[in-house]
Amino acid sequence: MDTPTEDAGIYARESPYLDRYVQFGEVGDRVISVSFPTQPEDDVGSDHSLLDRIEDYLGGAEDEFDDVTVGLTVPTEQRSVLEAVQKIPYGEDGTVEQVAQMAGMDRNDQEALTQIRESLAANPVPLLIPDHRVRDGPSGAPPPVEQKLRAIEEL
Repeated sequence: MDTPTEDAGIYARESPYLDRYVQFGEVGDRVISVSFPTQPEDDVGSDHSLLDRIEDYLGGAEDEFDDVTVGLTVPTEQRSVLEAVQKIPYGEDGTVEQVAQMAGMDRNDQEALTQIRESLAANPVPLLIPDHRVRDGPSGAPPPVEQKLRAIEEL
């Protein structure tokens, strides 16, 4: 009989501020997905310390979430973009061109800028990797959620 070596789960909690749920998937100690569905998946847990922190954040508490371990399973090019975005501090924002520079890419190369926008749109863990802080790029979160996240941080 196989015994799983890592715990896995999906957790969700309703957010009145977002007018939808915050849901994330976790394997072991790594968060692998964050989404904002109007209804959570079946059989999700609602008791998790990360949900408590997210709820506090949505209520106005400053949190970088930089101690949360994210399990990114994305191509290297996308990873370098998302890792650069993760360095944008709470309450600050940047541009796609600044992300290019932070990721070691040419900020004047249209192909690189397109790649950055595509990486932001495909972000599997919005909020934890704060793509809402890139003011002229898309987000992995739905536009209404992105706008509310920006409002929290007064961006």
